[in-house]
Amino acid sequence: MNAPDLVLLRQHLIDPEICIRCNTCEAICPQQAITHDARNYVVDAAKCKGCNDCLAPCPTGAIDNYRSVPRHHTYPLAEQLGWDSLPAELSAAEWAARLPELGVEAQGQEGQAALAAAALEPPAVATWSGPSGQQAQQSSAYGANVPPWSAAHPYTNLYGPKAAEKSLRATVVGNVRVTEVGQQSGHDYDTHHIVLDCGSMPFPVLEGQSIGIIPPGVDADGRPHRARQYSVASPRNGERPGYNNLSLTVKRVLQDHSGQALRGVASNYLCDLQVGDKVQVLGPFGSTFLMPNHPKSHIVMICTGTGSAPMRAMTERRRRLRAQALAQADRAGAAWESDFQGGKLILFFGARTQQELPYFGPLQNLPKDFIDIHFAFSRTPGQPKRYVQHAMADRAADLAWLLADPDAYFYVCGLKAMEEGVLTALGDIAQGAGLDWAALSAALKREGRLHLETY
Repeated sequence: MNAPDLVLLRQHLIDPEICIRCNTCEAICPQQAITHDARNYVVDAAKCKGCNDCLAPCPTGAIDNYRSVPRHHTYPLAEQLGWDSLPAELSAAEWAARLPELGVEAQGQEGQAALAAAALEPPAVATWSGPSGQQAQQSSAYGANVPPWSAAHPYTNLYGPKAAEKSLRATVVGNVRVTEVGQQSGHDYDTHHIVLDCGSMPFPVLEGQSIGIIPPGVDADGRPHRARQYSVASPRNGERPGYNNLSLTVKRVLQDHSGQALRGVASNYLCDLQVGDKVQVLGPFGSTFLMPNHPKSHIVMICTGTGSAPMRAMTERRRRLRAQALAQADRAGAAWESDFQGGKLILFFGARTQQELPYFGPLQNLPKDFIDIHFAFSRTPGQPKRYVQHAMADRAADLAWLLADPDAYFYVCGLKAMEEGVLTALGDIAQGAGLDWAALSAALKREGRLHLETY
């Protein structure tokens, strides 16, 4: 064996015990090195270039794990997919002892000594500009990794799956359907608003954060189910103000992305919960997709389906602040506008049909001078397909000055397929207004003004 064959490198791995399957890492990886099956998310060592774009957005830290391995004997994908926990870290000497079982002859003491003395090789630093010289429309290229400067301090990872003494069992206190149930292609479109009470256990959450839910039972292989991530749909003072509770927006999954019948384990478990049931909760997670708190800050929300959950939380936070200011002004006999410092709210909300859009009824009841709402439906019978980027183009003049305003923040949440269209629309709007999109998009990312959370 040659000495170079004995060099160790640091292989990037994902901890299956704390991963909440949010898909952030796979969506953001510019090398397409991350993949998953029904259980685990894994990193392909042959594709990973060590760019580390996936580290900051990971809400749990599951992505920030490495193991020293011989250069030509990295952990294969098939082995990683079967893990319930990460393998132990092995020293160079321990790898040398394993060489025979790997089918490698160490060539006596000289080969063993070379392996034991090998320096660890750090991951390479990669750059990537996308196909055809055009920067790819990726979360890693545009999405901010820092929160707005005025965002409240988030608490994260208070409860995790590894420490039983730190587990949280929340109680279901509400479960209502928030879509009109309809059928297309034989599948129901059923979305629920679920309220969980955390009792006396401290569980502070901010608008834009998420939690993990562990479904009970085991999978087809007899192993406990992994946690799934859900965005919190309620503001920081609870779904019911003054109570230690929170809400989720959950769509019942009955088919996979290819349209094949599939009953989602976590989504069906949550949608079928009854008042009084107990739920195992992890988190909270998320430290960047947070709303600004400073006066006159503007918020532009762009979402599809259950991506509306964090937008509902932000909108309700602003609505309560506005109502509080109005009530105080009424008591004082003063003009309430002088007390309420909230900026402009704009919502672009997409769904296949009106019947599939969560919270459609309540959204209609919000004051028009409080929030500017634009719907986009892609499957309305007899109507052309309309997506959120089309609605954004219709409001190009308003969005252009918001892009240029340092107090305006943009939030995008929903299916990964929407991301490119939204980013392209923002770029077209900026360029149409004479703004330098390359410089502007870099500033939006650097200043925590453009946040992408797609799955």
